Amino acid sequence: MKIRKPESYILIIFCFIGLHVVHAQQIAKEELIYLTDTWKGERFDDGRPKIPADLIERAKGISIDVAWQILDNEGYASQYEGEWKSINDQPVVGRAVTAMFLPSRPDIEKQIKTRGHEQGFKGNTNSWPIAKLTEGDIYVADAFGKTLQGTLIGDNLGNAIYSKTKRGVVFYGSSRDLEGLSKIEGFNAFVKNWNPTYLKNVMLAGLNTPIKIGKAIVMPGDLVLAKKEGVIFIPAHLVKKVVLTAEFIDLRDEFGHEMLSKGIYESGEIDNEWTPAIKDRFLKWIKNNGNSVPMTQEELNHFLNKRTW
Repeated sequence: MKIRKPESYILIIFCFIGLHVVHAQQIAKEELIYLTDTWKGERFDDGRPKIPADLIERAKGISIDVAWQILDNEGYASQYEGEWKSINDQPVVGRAVTAMFLPSRPDIEKQIKTRGHEQGFKGNTNSWPIAKLTEGDIYVADAFGKTLQGTLIGDNLGNAIYSKTKRGVVFYGSSRDLEGLSKIEGFNAFVKNWNPTYLKNVMLAGLNTPIKIGKAIVMPGDLVLAKKEGVIFIPAHLVKKVVLTAEFIDLRDEFGHEMLSKGIYESGEIDNEWTPAIKDRFLKWIKNNGNSVPMTQEELNHFLNKRTW
């Protein structure tokens, strides 16, 4: 077996990085479809998985903890990043449009900007991902955690983003104009910090490419679920499973909390596999609370028919 020399691996790594830098505006549609082959549903014209709007809406009601547990059980251990600063407590939920930024290098940045302007992009490269946004999207950017002069948007771009998405942003970097952004009703931003400086010495190196947000890996089209506790990125093909499973777990928990608060059952009974009597009471509880149950009867039956729940 022929063994590659260490310098061969370095060359391969730089070729991979170069692929993203040279084609910074957009990953090839065919490549994105290939990388997200597990998604079997509808796609955007650029190849991004198009998660149904109703699932995005339902995802607002699930918890980060439960979503993390389900993904971890599926073998997805790198989907969560914590320790964020935000404008308010409003969740940010939607489909990811990803952007990868790197420290500037004049010769490469010049080439990227020249070709981008020829293709119709305007202004600085931090605004280019905005052109790709549609309603329900989240602008997710890796700015390598830069705070000073790493401010990807201010209130002008914030308004532009919200007008297109009716959502917010998630930046592994910083933002400026906190006061101005806070005046955009319905908008929220999850950033690593706030800073008054302008963006400087940063260039766009990838648009709708796989990116790294802290310890998390994000693909274009992933479901972004950002709440007070942190941000989790759910692969598109797992969104339905995560949302439905989380909704069922939340129903179980709500029922269990009520039973415990009323002293009907002991914690040892609720925290272990339920007896037939508890299951029967749970079914009656669901029937009596039908108006507040987010799941359809068919979706509920999928879980109720399992041997253990």
